[in-house]
Amino acid sequence: MHIHILGICGTFMGGIAQIAKQLGHEVSGTDNNIYPPMSTQLEAMDVRLMTGYQKEHLELLKPDLVIIGNALSRGNPAVEYVLNQGICYLSGPQWLSEAVLRDRWVLAVAGTHGKTTTASMLAWILEYNGYSPGFLIGGIPLNFTQSARLGESDFFVIEADEYDTAFFDKRSKFVHYHPNTVVLNNLEYDHADIFPDLEAIKRQFHHLVRIIPGQGLIIAPSNEDEISAVLAQGCWTAVERSSIEGTSEWNAILLHPDGSEFMVALKGENEASVSWNLTGLHNISNALSAIAAARNVGITVANSTAALNRFKNVKRRMEVIYQKNGVTVYDDFAHHPTAIQTTLTGLRKKVGDEPIIAVVELASNSMKQGIHQSTLGPSLQEANIGFIYRSPGMQWDMTALEQADDQLYIMDSIEEILAALAASVEGTCHILIMSNGHFEGLYGRIKRQLGAD
Repeated sequence: MHIHILGICGTFMGGIAQIAKQLGHEVSGTDNNIYPPMSTQLEAMDVRLMTGYQKEHLELLKPDLVIIGNALSRGNPAVEYVLNQGICYLSGPQWLSEAVLRDRWVLAVAGTHGKTTTASMLAWILEYNGYSPGFLIGGIPLNFTQSARLGESDFFVIEADEYDTAFFDKRSKFVHYHPNTVVLNNLEYDHADIFPDLEAIKRQFHHLVRIIPGQGLIIAPSNEDEISAVLAQGCWTAVERSSIEGTSEWNAILLHPDGSEFMVALKGENEASVSWNLTGLHNISNALSAIAAARNVGITVANSTAALNRFKNVKRRMEVIYQKNGVTVYDDFAHHPTAIQTTLTGLRKKVGDEPIIAVVELASNSMKQGIHQSTLGPSLQEANIGFIYRSPGMQWDMTALEQADDQLYIMDSIEEILAALAASVEGTCHILIMSNGHFEGLYGRIKRQLGAD
């Protein structure tokens, strides 16, 4: 079968393309922006990529099935051609459910934060212990060479996104996956372009809870009140709770304040310890969830921690992209105040009093709309200096941020950021770049500037 994917370079749809190719299908796709690393992954698998959504692409290729990404809507020339010509079409989640997940044990990771990292940990634990899982993750786990694969066993790990499915299916993606084991990391208001308020997101999360088998398992931190509120609406599945320095069934005991070492306890009994390169309490919480999920399919705590001791993290999660002459530059995907704060807190505990410069791009729809403007400034308190990029499309007045904190600066161009960094970097320094976008090439320009200097 020839499958054509509209919106193929997104992390989810690119993963769909990789899995479809591994199933033996001919795969092609179009997107407005064809860019690495997804484009290079797909081209290496002989997936034909075309730029733009002109109907001529579909006239030329004559696919048997079109998978339509959720970024596309009515009025798009390719969408209109598919509908007018009566070409068979599906959403990515529906295709995945029907073609791949139907007869497999699905381990799903949901939540506002930490989905990609936790799903990567879980996939690696299964891989390290010989389970050869399939997976589809919204990032590139550094323990693997791709973001998605079919796998060779009955187990499939998926990052379960609450974003809507397609223009013709406004349910959250995760309701399609029918998981057996579910991690509910946390729940905050986000995706303001899709959800009017937090209650609307909670409603979708309860739709997910409703379809988890009674013989399945739900794993959630004990201190996440919104998750507890969702479960209180009705839950028919066993729930295991986790905590850090607490009393939950799963508990982590800190062996180092930055989170780089901790003991895993189950029902009050110390089981095994983790020593890794990651930092932050959020990553410990992610690890507990992954360990609990792996135990649900038969992997002991000791074998899970052995895998996590060799976990390399995910691309763009505190990824060191430059280190020289005492200056370290990190690339991180944090784009919500909670994620920004937890990332900075972990780095602060690791580096002590050494200077931290935070550089933030507000690329998500929620941040551009100013939904989190009251918590953005406080989330940067662990940084010595914060530079916030006022990118095009900002829909709120950011000047109050500068007025409230004399260590925060609003920047209107990449050139202004680079000049400010050049004036601020002196001796040992940590530059943390946080964005879920591409930051207009800032990463490469910073490295070139530091290298030249």
